[in-house]
Amino acid sequence: MLTAALPGLDLLATAVMLVDERARVMYVNPAAENLFEMGARQLKSHGVVEIFGGAERLVAAMAYARANACSYTEHDLELTLGARTALHLSCCVTPVDERQERALLLEFRPIDQRLKVDREERLLNQNLANRELIRNLAHEIKNPLGGIRGAAQLLQRELPRPQLAEYTQVIIDEADRLQALMDRLLTPHRLPQPRSFSVHEALERVRAVLRAETPEGLVIERDYDVSLPPIVADMEQIIQALLNIARNAVQAMQGRGTLTLKTRVARQAIIARRRHRHAARIEIIDTGPGIAESIRDKLFYPLVSGRDGGSGLGLSIAQTYINQHGGTIEFESRPGRTSFVIHLPIADATSNA
Repeated sequence: MLTAALPGLDLLATAVMLVDERARVMYVNPAAENLFEMGARQLKSHGVVEIFGGAERLVAAMAYARANACSYTEHDLELTLGARTALHLSCCVTPVDERQERALLLEFRPIDQRLKVDREERLLNQNLANRELIRNLAHEIKNPLGGIRGAAQLLQRELPRPQLAEYTQVIIDEADRLQALMDRLLTPHRLPQPRSFSVHEALERVRAVLRAETPEGLVIERDYDVSLPPIVADMEQIIQALLNIARNAVQAMQGRGTLTLKTRVARQAIIARRRHRHAARIEIIDTGPGIAESIRDKLFYPLVSGRDGGSGLGLSIAQTYINQHGGTIEFESRPGRTSFVIHLPIADATSNA
């Protein structure tokens, strides 16, 4: 009988739940109470469908395990409890004979950390591909640009009327502008020049630039953790990365809305597969329309932009700068709220591979 084993289940770090034939909760261990942030009294006698939103796959897994009298594991569940953030879980369903009630034992394990590591690995690989594409693109464009500019200068000298030089000067100026763009594409490959500074100092620089560029219609709110220690990084590169993200947010709101700059200390943070005692968590939140589903998977690719006239370079360069400093960028987006979260190791942090 499983009842005799329940005290032992109380000691498990794995979240365990026992449900009857009608999928009503008969027992939960303390680990399950902690995972779901609900007490046993709240959970008991309620059905799984009542407790969890999006439980269709869990119900199907339970039906399969019961019909085939075998354990069955659903590896990627997304369950919600009320208004709280969705939980990403795996669940092993095992049939047990509990007082002839055809009970099922459910073992839940969070997979958020695994998903986060997988996502970071994809972003790092994507960043390497981005850098190679940028390098090749800059090389291919710079060579003909020099020829165009040189030909325009030669033509300017041979023009019969000085007034016509206005047109050749346009060619020269535009070639110079494209040359500057190519230089900008290559700047992320400059090695960082690290020094100790406050993240808030960098954010205040970003705030000052945005206020100058958008003097009306934009509200910039600050939610700073004043206990945040300094980081060691290339300050100019970090400012440029934060400015690229924040400027994109302002442009998405068309200069009218609320931009929030938020900082916190993240403890025992795992960044790019390394554990850090402390990390700086920087969040840039806007009230814009959100990021289109069609570009979310490739948002950090160069030349991918969600707005007309955008170069698609800002986020790619931001990601390169942050990755160079051992950090990561993630985002969540829905209409009315888009949040970019940057994690950077803090100067006094210790890390383990």
